Amino acid sequence: MILPFIYLGAKHMVTGYDHLLFLVGVIFFLYRFKDVGIYVSLFALGHTLTLMSGTLMQISVNAYLIDAIIGFSIVYKALDNLGAFQQWFGFQPDTRIATMIFGLFHGFGLATKILDYQVSADGLVTNLIAFNVGVELGQLLALGVILIAMGFWRRSERFSRQAYTAQVLLMTAGFLLTGYQLTGYFIA
Repeated sequence: MILPFIYLGAKHMVTGYDHLLFLVGVIFFLYRFKDVGIYVSLFALGHTLTLMSGTLMQISVNAYLIDAIIGFSIVYKALDNLGAFQQWFGFQPDTRIATMIFGLFHGFGLATKILDYQVSADGLVTNLIAFNVGVELGQLLALGVILIAMGFWRRSERFSRQAYTAQVLLMTAGFLLTGYQLTGYFIA
């Protein structure tokens, strides 16, 4: 029965504010669907690889630490969008590679959660594929909503003035998520 796993995957992505914030950061300044497709595909490839391999090889990472890295990925992307790396270090890291690398961490987060569920080994591969299909469907649904909202916002006169503030808010949310997860790690 794969439908419950598809539903769980889609629900996880649609309600996963950390994943959604990273996704917003990734597409914030992408204006062509081709570019959005490339970056979202790299992110999906990254999290699919570690979701599948992490779960099948029973590689469990502390959920607090992996979620702290996911929070940091939001900070990283906001800083990237602000041009901070170019300003601070004189070079721009390849954003495609960074997106894929953070996709790998996001996938380990998913694998850790699945391992916590202690899913039966019977039909595990089929259930993992169904869960991942659900994650991708949820991501596409969320991406559609985000792109529509961003499209309207980008057409407004205020977008260029508000873009900086939006990145600062995105970065703040990432710092809060990172701090929250690190606090959980040290307290738990």
